[in-house]
Amino acid sequence: MLKSFLSLWLKFPCPLCQRIAEDTICEYCQKKLASYQFSNPQHNWIGKIPLFAWGKYDGELSRGIAKLKYDNHPEIGVLLGNWLGQSWLKNCPVNSQQKLTVLPIPLSQKKLKTRGFNQAELIAKDFCKVTKYTLVTKGLIRIKDTKAMFGLNSLQRQNNIKNAFRVSDTWQQNPPNSSVLLLDDIYTRGTTVKEAAKVLHQHNIKVIGAIAVAKTMKN
Repeated sequence: MLKSFLSLWLKFPCPLCQRIAEDTICEYCQKKLASYQFSNPQHNWIGKIPLFAWGKYDGELSRGIAKLKYDNHPEIGVLLGNWLGQSWLKNCPVNSQQKLTVLPIPLSQKKLKTRGFNQAELIAKDFCKVTKYTLVTKGLIRIKDTKAMFGLNSLQRQNNIKNAFRVSDTWQQNPPNSSVLLLDDIYTRGTTVKEAAKVLHQHNIKVIGAIAVAKTMKN
């Protein structure tokens, strides 16, 4: 009787629909989010910086990512990181035995202070729990407080992100001994990951590709 009574108080409202949930996100909303998952996430694993994207940036998935970032719901990042990791293992576009270092795209200090966390880092932590890859959060430092990319054209995006990153002193002195997999929450035109990869390449750090929870369908 006491256990049943306590269980009522230990349940919390789902951050997406406010229903009382058995899990951090209710079953209904998990199904809604999962409906945006790509059947072929490695479709864009081509080119100099190939991309592995879990799902389509639209509807409930885009709303869920917004809730994560702007309404302080890191639990959504835990779920998405787990799903991203499971999808990667199932559809892995590289040798499954290959060692990789996962590097989440960093936020500027200003945005990090305002938000309280880096959503890419949250996602990366659970991605690495699933994949057993090495997570490094301080290999790349954001030294420029860039504008939001939404609404910017290609040239504006490039100018916005130009010179936004530098390789940490630690990595300059002791670069990783495995290839790097860049991780971000949203991938639009790849401007951010391309700039990050360029900076890493300048220090002879190999970037094998990029991975994202969601990819926009309009470029």
